[in-house]
Order: sequence, then C-alpha cells, then structure tokens
Amino acid sequence: MTRSEASPDIANGRLLDDYLVVAAQAGDARAFADLVRRWRRRLLAHAWRLTGDDEAASDAVQAAWLEIARGLPRLKDERAFAAWAYRIVTRRCAREISGLKDRRELARALAVQPTPDPTPAPDVDPTGDVGRLRAAIRTLPPAQRAALALFHFEDLSIPEIAVALDVPAGTIKTRLMHARRRLRAVLEGDDHDLS
Repeated sequence: MTRSEASPDIANGRLLDDYLVVAAQAGDARAFADLVRRWRRRLLAHAWRLTGDDEAASDAVQAAWLEIARGLPRLKDERAFAAWAYRIVTRRCAREISGLKDRRELARALAVQPTPDPTPAPDVDPTGDVGRLRAAIRTLPPAQRAALALFHFEDLSIPEIAVALDVPAGTIKTRLMHARRRLRAVLEGDDHDLS
C-alpha cells in the first residue's frame, strides 16, 4: 500500500483533523480542545523521542500548544496541521535541550537505563521480536528515532517529516536509511562496529 492509498481509518482521521483545525480557526473552543485531545499523545511521544526525558518532553509540548493556539489562525492549509505541529514541537524540544544543560546530563544518565516507550504496546513477550525491535529503536540517535517514528508510526510523508523536523527532505531520507541500517544490524546481532 502506498502513502496515497492510506487506510480508511487514517483518511477519516485526517478529515476529522482538517475539520477540527478549520473549526478551531473560526473560534470553536470545543474543536480546539478536541484537537488537543487527539494530538497530545502523539506530540508528547515525538517530544520524548527527541529529548529522551519525560519532563523535558512534557514542558516542550505544553509550550508548543501555546504556540499552536496562537499560530493556528494563521495556518493557511488545514491539511498541513500535522507537519506544522510536529515542527513546533521539534523546535520547542531543541530549545529545551539547548537551554537546560542539567537536564541533558540527566537524560544521558537515564539513557543508560531502559526507558519505557510512551507509545502503547500490545501485550507481547518483551524478549520476542516486538520487544527486540522496540529495544533496537531505543538505541537509535534521537534524530533517527524521530524520523523513523514519524514515517512508520505517524504515516507522514518525507516532505511532511522535513517540515516537522525543520531539515531538508534529503536529510530525512538519510536519517531513515541510517536508522534502518542500524536496526537491521542490531536485530541481526552485528552492531559491534556501529556507533
């Protein structure tokens, strides 16, 4: 299935998001609250992928929602909401990371320990294939982890991810290529020479 042949659930979800954006732009507070409810978890997961720290991710998303609320009336194309919102969160995460040296030290210390994945997971054996894949994804650098998640889990296109992460599309392709290569090496047990 190509990206243009998205499932009906994904297409319906995008139509609902488009409607909520337009309604929120018109001043409908309930539509904005619904938009927050629909997107909060995804934006929080994205922020966590970038920061690796629950508190920094939460702070970044909270600040991002304020910026989204202020900027939403100026958003010209409601279909661009996803990439636009991810971009705002990406920038907020960058500010959190660069502005909080102490948190970066904490994030490095926590990176050594297993960190729970904020995305919901079905009940699976953590030593099985899904558990091994999740563990391998956690070993990726934040930029690769974010690109991979936005592409495969959030169903964004390369250009949308480029907007969301505020980098050129070629950089996204490179990050995805390196992430896949790294995952393959880790899963096949040949990760000793990758860094």
